[in-house]
Amino acid sequence: MAKLSRRHVLGLGVGALSAARFHPAMAVDAGGEAHGISVFGDLKYPADFHHFDYVNPAAPKGGMFSFIPSVRAYNQSYQTFNSFNAYVLKGEGAQGMDMTFSPLMVRANDEPDAMYGLVAKSVQISPDKLTYRFTLRPEARFHDGSKLTAHDAAFSLTALKTKGHPLIVAQMRDVVKAEAPDDATLIVTFAEKRARDVPLYVVGLPIFSKAYYATRPFDESTLDIPLGSGPYQVGKFEVNRYVEFERVKDWWAADLPVNRGSYNFDNVRYEFYRDRDVAFEGFTGKNYLYREEFTARVGDAL
Repeated sequence: MAKLSRRHVLGLGVGALSAARFHPAMAVDAGGEAHGISVFGDLKYPADFHHFDYVNPAAPKGGMFSFIPSVRAYNQSYQTFNSFNAYVLKGEGAQGMDMTFSPLMVRANDEPDAMYGLVAKSVQISPDKLTYRFTLRPEARFHDGSKLTAHDAAFSLTALKTKGHPLIVAQMRDVVKAEAPDDATLIVTFAEKRARDVPLYVVGLPIFSKAYYATRPFDESTLDIPLGSGPYQVGKFEVNRYVEFERVKDWWAADLPVNRGSYNFDNVRYEFYRDRDVAFEGFTGKNYLYREEFTARVGDAL
C-alpha cells in the first residue's frame, strides 16, 4: 500500500500554530549536525535508520488509489480545481500537488512533531537557536533531471513568504530570511521568540525550481504543470472533474530511509463532485475507491 498519510488521504490540512513559544530540541546539542529535528526531545530514529517502522520496505509497486477530497488547504476546493498552483491565493488549486514536490524534511507518522531529512541531508542549529544551516543532498533532482540546489530552496521560502497564500505568509512571519551561500548550503534565520512550530512548518514546505519561475509569475493561477521533484507528477486530468498523479519510476529519493516502502501506487487519482450526495452515488457505483464519511445516515445506506 502506498504511503498515503492522513495528510494525503484527506488533502492538505492547515495546522494551527501554537501560542506557546519555545525552541525545538535537537537529537544533538545545538551547534552539532543532526539528521532531523523534534519539538519535544530526542528523535526516535537514529541517523542510520533503514526505514520507518510502520512501512513494509518490500511492499510491491503498482495499482491505483482513487478518492475524493475531504479537507482543503490554502486555495484548494472540495468540489473542483482550475489551477496547478496550490500555494497562492488565486485560483482553486488541485489537491495532491504536495506529492509532486520534495521538501527539506518529512514527518514521521509514528512520532509527534518530528521531521527527518529528505532534500536536507543534515541540519545544524546555532547556539542561540535562531539560525538553521541545512546541508542539501547532492543527488537531489527535479523531474527534468536538473539539479535541485540550496538556491532553489532559498528562492522557494522567500517566494512563499512574500507571495504565497496568506495562510502561508502568516505562518512564516517569524522567518527573517533564507539564503544560499552555495549550492549545498541553505541558511534560514528565525526571529527571536518565534512560535515553536515555525521550523517544522518551514522544513515541510515545497521546494520549487528557481529557473522554472525565472520566466513566469510565481503567484499566478495556471494549468501549466510546474516542475517538481517529488514521488509523483501530474498525469491525466480534466478540469473540474479529476486529476491523476503518476509515480515517478526513477525518483531520485526513492531509496532514502524516509521513503523506503512508501509511495507504492503507480497512480493516485482525485475525483471531484459538485455535490456530496452525487459523490456518494459515484462511490456506490465504484467510480472511486475511498471516501471519508461525516454523516451517519449516509453510512447506514451502505
